[in-house]
Amino acid sequence: MKVAVLGAAGGIGQPLSMILKNQLPAGSELSLFDVAPFTPGVAKDLSHIPTDVKVEGFTGDDLQKALAGADVVVIPAGVARKPGMTRDDLFKVNASIVANLVKNCAKACPKACICIITNPVNSTVPLAAEVLKAEGVYDKHRLFGVTVLDVLRSETMIAQEMGVSNERVVVPVIGGHSGTTILPLISQVIGSEVICQDKIPQLTADIQNAGTAVVEAKAGAGSATLSMAAAGARFALKVLRGLMGEPGVVEYGYTEGGSKYNTFFAQGLVFGKNGWERTLDIGTLSAYEQQCLDALVPELDGNIKKGVDFAKTWIEENK
Repeated sequence: MKVAVLGAAGGIGQPLSMILKNQLPAGSELSLFDVAPFTPGVAKDLSHIPTDVKVEGFTGDDLQKALAGADVVVIPAGVARKPGMTRDDLFKVNASIVANLVKNCAKACPKACICIITNPVNSTVPLAAEVLKAEGVYDKHRLFGVTVLDVLRSETMIAQEMGVSNERVVVPVIGGHSGTTILPLISQVIGSEVICQDKIPQLTADIQNAGTAVVEAKAGAGSATLSMAAAGARFALKVLRGLMGEPGVVEYGYTEGGSKYNTFFAQGLVFGKNGWERTLDIGTLSAYEQQCLDALVPELDGNIKKGVDFAKTWIEENK
């Protein structure tokens, strides 16, 4: 398998690439691209880690070379969120970056599974879908928004609240990937009845605002990079396991998956040889969760529309 990381020299890209170098199946290729001129040096650095994964770095005009033959493309490229910025503020900067990279994917590796980390995911994934449609290669089963960081945060916080190991907690997280569009289904966590029901709204809010907490704690020095790298690698590796034919591989991600709530929606995905094969039913929600779900739908609608509208303009300007 070949995995390409676009934005590989950045705060997410470097640790993400290191995890992939250590965990990709033997014989795989890891292709790193970034506009930073030292990207080949990042690849050289990683190549000294003794695993049977070939690493090559590209920069400048070599994006097509980096993407050629890729099975999975992971895109963390873009600017980081700063204090006071919302994910929507980021959109103005990151939208063009994503559109250009995805257009190159359409030309160099049209069958690749594309995993988008670049925020705001609620908007950049619908944007990417429009670009792929314009290039005639869109397959909803091969385009993902990486929202699994919300799952990692939920697993950590809920395990702490329950006083158990993180390894014993599985948390479905649906909706989107910003603020109140993030909805952890705490009622579906085994053993969650030990959590005082009065604490559920605050625990939910803590999960929804975890990204902002990191931005503020870093005091202008960046956003979530290490945890996002771990989440991105976890997701990409599961996509790969599905492509390689392993049955029953499941993760939560943001896709055009036929949800009755929105065209794009974060939900449980079962991976297979062609991307995601089917989505998981969200199950029975508590009254509080249903209230949150009803409230997030119009916000997510607006986020999706923003991505689609930008894409249509960008496509016309870049014909």
